[in-house]
Amino acid sequence: MMERTYRFKRRGWRIIAAASLAAGVVIGPLGGLGPVASHASSHREAPLTAADPQIDATDLYAFVSPDNAKSVTLISNWIPFEGSDAGPNFYTFAPGVRYDINIDNNGDAKPDIIYRWVFRNQYKNPKTFLYNTGPVSSLTDATLNFTQHYTLTEIRGTRTTTLVRDGIVAPSNVGAASMPNYSSLWNQAIYTISGGKTFAGPADDPFFLDLRVFDLLYGANLKEVGNDSLKGFNIHALAIQVPTSAIAASGDATKNPIVGVWTTAERQSVQITSKTGNASSNGTFVQVSRLGMPLVNEVVVPVGSKDYFNASQPKDDAQFLGAVTDPELPHLINSVYKLPVPATPRSDLVSVFLTGVKGLNQPANVKPSEQLRLNTAIPPSATPNRLGVLANDNAGFPNGRRLTDDVVDVELRVVEGALTGSKNTLGDGVDANDVPFQASFPYLALPHAGPAASPVATTTVKRVNNAGAWPVATGIAGAVALLALLGWALRRGGPGQSGKRRMNAAA
Repeated sequence: MMERTYRFKRRGWRIIAAASLAAGVVIGPLGGLGPVASHASSHREAPLTAADPQIDATDLYAFVSPDNAKSVTLISNWIPFEGSDAGPNFYTFAPGVRYDINIDNNGDAKPDIIYRWVFRNQYKNPKTFLYNTGPVSSLTDATLNFTQHYTLTEIRGTRTTTLVRDGIVAPSNVGAASMPNYSSLWNQAIYTISGGKTFAGPADDPFFLDLRVFDLLYGANLKEVGNDSLKGFNIHALAIQVPTSAIAASGDATKNPIVGVWTTAERQSVQITSKTGNASSNGTFVQVSRLGMPLVNEVVVPVGSKDYFNASQPKDDAQFLGAVTDPELPHLINSVYKLPVPATPRSDLVSVFLTGVKGLNQPANVKPSEQLRLNTAIPPSATPNRLGVLANDNAGFPNGRRLTDDVVDVELRVVEGALTGSKNTLGDGVDANDVPFQASFPYLALPHAGPAASPVATTTVKRVNNAGAWPVATGIAGAVALLALLGWALRRGGPGQSGKRRMNAAA
């Protein structure tokens, strides 16, 4: 058997027989924008993750739960630019990968608590190409051919506790014909854990921005700003809600209210593809993705260090200090809009990105490191402002990050000196998500549906026995849905089956 072996090494990223992994190199963060799927928060932000979207962390959120102020909600999103018409092989988490949400509750830049999700795939019938073989109303329906299952563990030092065993990921929103009550399916994927909840599955991408802000800041042409480039796209989300005391140092959220959060993914170091097309992996786990504060690896870390940053640990972030104290972005803004470049070194940016803001979310004896820091003692705002702390709403970014926080506008203004007295109104013109968020955990909006979301014509086909009509899109996803329905109809005694029975009876 011929085998190809891929070896990933931390730091150097030596890759043997895997040149294709580097084929998706992204243009530098301040270069011209090519295809629409190029840059956003942490979407396709580095060469390796651009070529391996299942381990590409897109966004991280951490906030005091708006409907339960004694709890904290953490959300890490993965797989950028998921099109809704992706059948029959819809997007999934990567089996065997360790997806982690890391929490530092004492300011030493090391994880004190890790929430870890690990997934496996399951097909009920591997001899069909269909994702579902008929309408689905439950996560355990026989008609839901493909499911992903996961184990969620909590790691505290050497102690590991299983929170969810054999959980089921919410399925992709195939369409109204296949999943007539998708919201019910989605909610079935919310699991109760000790003192909290968790969810894994697809959702609308909550991040919002006009990607052309990366096209040299529109090239000074502001006539067409304000188009949400992520409108209609989905992601895969990992969400967990836990009591604040569960993540505070010594379990005391009153004395120790500040936590730092970042998310990572780890793959095994050796990936093997056999001559028969089967894939397997072995070896030690190495970190291949990392995300804390939004847009850091996107527009702060230079392109030659992006994969290296994704493999690095917060405790070693002193090596990236220069990119923060004298960032490239203000110089670009100056070249396009002639706004003055704030004086360096940028201690204001160090506080936002590396230490937390003193008096807001900076822990005592903090070791500078890139994390999303949250002061859990600040209650949710009754009237959240998208600009967070810049608008005197201290419950918002950069004190944690809520789904509604406009981090692009905030960071553009901060990088131009908003915290040092240089007031400005920079922004991308997109102030909110394209669809509203939900009022309860996991707060994300439902994922966009397949055929229903497609800009293609639709038609209808009669159900068996004239029992109404199915809406069917004329695109690929519509064809898949139609085939699924026809297969289901035949198994239930459709025209072909009943005709066969009549012929047998006549014989």
